Amino acid sequence: MNIRVGHLYPDYLNIYADRGNIAVLARRAEWRGHRLEVEAVGMSEPLRPGAHDLLYVGGGQDREQLLVAGDMAEKAERLREAVAGGAAVLAVCGGYQLLGRGYRGFHGEDMPGAGILPLETVAGERRMIGDVLLACELEPGEKRTLAGFENHAGRTRLDAGAEPLGRVVAGFGNDGESGYEGCRAGRVVGTYLHGPLLPRNAWLADWLLTQALAHRTCSAEVPRFEPLPDELEAEAHAVSAQRARDRGGRF
Repeated sequence: MNIRVGHLYPDYLNIYADRGNIAVLARRAEWRGHRLEVEAVGMSEPLRPGAHDLLYVGGGQDREQLLVAGDMAEKAERLREAVAGGAAVLAVCGGYQLLGRGYRGFHGEDMPGAGILPLETVAGERRMIGDVLLACELEPGEKRTLAGFENHAGRTRLDAGAEPLGRVVAGFGNDGESGYEGCRAGRVVGTYLHGPLLPRNAWLADWLLTQALAHRTCSAEVPRFEPLPDELEAEAHAVSAQRARDRGGRF
């Protein structure tokens, strides 16, 4: 089956090996007999609700975010339609910030967001950098860990009642204070973890693919994958997780 991916602003939001995340999705889909069809959705290009099973937004510095923010705000209604129709979304770092209501940069630049996630971000004076480890539970009873690298000045505040992606075991997370990282709303996931994210966390790649397949088949039931021989992926995760633990827990 073809899984259709819309990659938003790949020419601007692609500074943290974001294309590596797409490569992981493509290979893991291929190993299970599916094919990833990736369409770039750039500036001033239309976003067609229902055309994609998964939308991906990568990371960028403030300059690149400022360039695309207005265009993303113009796409906001179509983005909301796509999400309401069941499309999955992964947004990383700068893309995560712009999926909220807005981001205020270090010099006071106001960048409108798409309003897909219930959060706002304001840049702080000190960057939060280093390995990070999260405890997550995207499916009831399935406790997992996410390991990655964070490098952001933004302090992201979730609305009351919003669901974080995970609890910080080691690292800073959304704001260095709350003890939480990222945000999850249904099939939409936003996070500061990059490095890239999916090669170190194969289970999250599979989760996104199953959510995308559920959209592709218009099914209320999400398919389950048989495990792959992920020895190398598990080792990459373990090394990253240990680096974060060695850094020391903050919460």
